[in-house]
Amino acid sequence: MTAELPPIGGFVFDVDGTLLLSDRQLGGYEVLPGAVEVLSALKSRGVPFVLLTNGSAYAPAEQAARLRAVGLPVQDQQMITPSSVTADHMSRHGVRRVLILGTRGVGQALIDAGIETLYPGEAGAAEVDAVYVGWHPHCSMQDIEIACQAIWAGAKLYVASDVPFFASKQGRTIGYSFAITGAIRRLTKAPMILTGKPSRQALRFAAKRLGLPVRRIGVVGDDPLVEIIMARRYGASAFGVTTGTTSLEDWSHQPAARRPHRVLADLHELLGFVSGATDEV
Repeated sequence: MTAELPPIGGFVFDVDGTLLLSDRQLGGYEVLPGAVEVLSALKSRGVPFVLLTNGSAYAPAEQAARLRAVGLPVQDQQMITPSSVTADHMSRHGVRRVLILGTRGVGQALIDAGIETLYPGEAGAAEVDAVYVGWHPHCSMQDIEIACQAIWAGAKLYVASDVPFFASKQGRTIGYSFAITGAIRRLTKAPMILTGKPSRQALRFAAKRLGLPVRRIGVVGDDPLVEIIMARRYGASAFGVTTGTTSLEDWSHQPAARRPHRVLADLHELLGFVSGATDEV
C-alpha cells in the first residue's frame, strides 16, 4: 500500500535531467517534455516553486535568464545555485575573504553578498578565510596547490557539489568540483562544508525562499543520491523522474533511503499532488 503524502504547498525542482538537458559545456539546452507546461501551470495557480541546481558556473540571475531564453518561466529569485547557499552560510558565519576555484560566475553571489573573492594567481590568494570549489573545467595543479596552502593556513573548505556525475545530452558527465575536492581532501584531510544538494543547508535555503516548512515541500529530481536522499533525510516529499540519470527500473532497485515517494512517468503527474489541484494543465 502506498503511503499518503502530506499536503504539498510548493516544489523544489532539479534542473539537469529533470527540466532540461545541456551539453557538456553547459549550453545548447534541450527542454524536457512537460517542463514548460508544468512550471507555467504552477505559476498560474499561485503554487510557489524554485529551481535548485548543483551547477555553479553561472550566477543565479544569469542562469535564470538563460532558462527563460529557452521558455522556462523562471524569475531570478526562483533560481538557486550552490553559490546562493554558500553566500548565505558564509555571511552568517563571518567569512569575509574567499579563494574561488571556479569560473567568474561561481563567485558572483558571494560578491553580491559583500564577500571579498580572489582567484588563483591573484595576490594574497592563499590568505583567506575559506576556499570555495565550484565549476572549474580548467583547474590546474597550481590551483589545487594554492587551495591546499590556504587550507593548511587555516581556511575552511566549502564545496558546491560533491556529485561525481550529472545528466547531459551526451549522457553522464563528470562533476568537476567532485574531482577537484577529492584531490584537495586527499592532500589536506580537511572536512568540507557542502552547500549544494543533498545538504541540509541547500534544502533549508530553498524552504526559506519558498516560505514553507520542509515537510510541505515536494522535491523533484532524477538522482537517488542527490535530490531523493536529500528529501528523505530532511523530511520533504520526494518525486523521481525518469528523464535523467535514473530509469524506472533503476528506481525500483533503490534502497528505501534513496527511493522516491512517487516516481513520475510524466512530469504532468506532479500537478495532481498539489493540495486541491486537478490533473489539468
